[in-house]
Amino acid sequence: MGAAGLIEIKRRMKSVESTRKITKAMGLVATSKLRKARKELIANEQYNNLCKEVISEVVSSMPEDFDSIYYKSFDGDKLYIVLTSDTGLCAGYNNTVAIYLNNLVQKSGGAKVVVVGSKGISYLSRYKISTYAEYVDLPDMPATKDINRIYNDAIYLYEKGDVSEVNIVYTEFISPVKQEVKSVKILPIEKKASREGQYIIEPNEEAVFKNAIDMYLKSQLKTCMLSAKASEHSARMTAMDGATENANDILQSLNIKFNRIRQGIITQEISEIVGGAEAQKYWKSSSSNWTCSRYKVRWSFFTKHIQWN
Repeated sequence: MGAAGLIEIKRRMKSVESTRKITKAMGLVATSKLRKARKELIANEQYNNLCKEVISEVVSSMPEDFDSIYYKSFDGDKLYIVLTSDTGLCAGYNNTVAIYLNNLVQKSGGAKVVVVGSKGISYLSRYKISTYAEYVDLPDMPATKDINRIYNDAIYLYEKGDVSEVNIVYTEFISPVKQEVKSVKILPIEKKASREGQYIIEPNEEAVFKNAIDMYLKSQLKTCMLSAKASEHSARMTAMDGATENANDILQSLNIKFNRIRQGIITQEISEIVGGAEAQKYWKSSSSNWTCSRYKVRWSFFTKHIQWN
């Protein structure tokens, strides 16, 4: 491999270098977005914990004879709200969610699936899972209108009796190096022992209960979406860091190969120069010896000619 090989290696090094710049930039962007998502997640978790305390107090304060569809458990299809990403380059993030959901659907027997994120649609199609509704191109920080849209569709199906459960399948953010796919059932809620008389409920039990349920479920949905978004950015950050390290390894290997070939070419050129010099030196020596021999023959012939005469 000569000069042509050096040109090819140089071209590959330039291509890998460009890829490394892209992956490094994407890793930095993912790190920045992860920091914002974690900050928002921590704040929302505090609010969600307060909502859990409120709904727990409200449920336990309802009269014994109070009944609601949000308590009832009946046979029917289960609704799964699946949280995936809108963009790729986040390693196995979406595929892990799809595998987890596929196992749930096979066990449940009947299910309706609502997908959040365009990548989830393509991954679920590989497992032949049909979707009831799809929500794509949502912002990194989920807006209230987007949460309300998803929530209203889920509540509509539940109140109409089309589904018996509402579950959220998402990737829980534990740490930047650890995320876990899980399913959280948000409906129906568990009915607790009544502590009627502890609070004065106004204007009526039904209105207070419905408002508390809406507040809690929307908060739970937003917490899951923020956790999934933080997990997505963490997975992308890890994937881009790994890609950058691989690019560095490839560049190092190509650089070693480039230097080895270049050194071989230089060594060959030096050998050719030295060989040429030796050949020229030998040629001059041979030419001088041949000239001396010719003069000797002529002198010998001349002396003999004089003696004969």
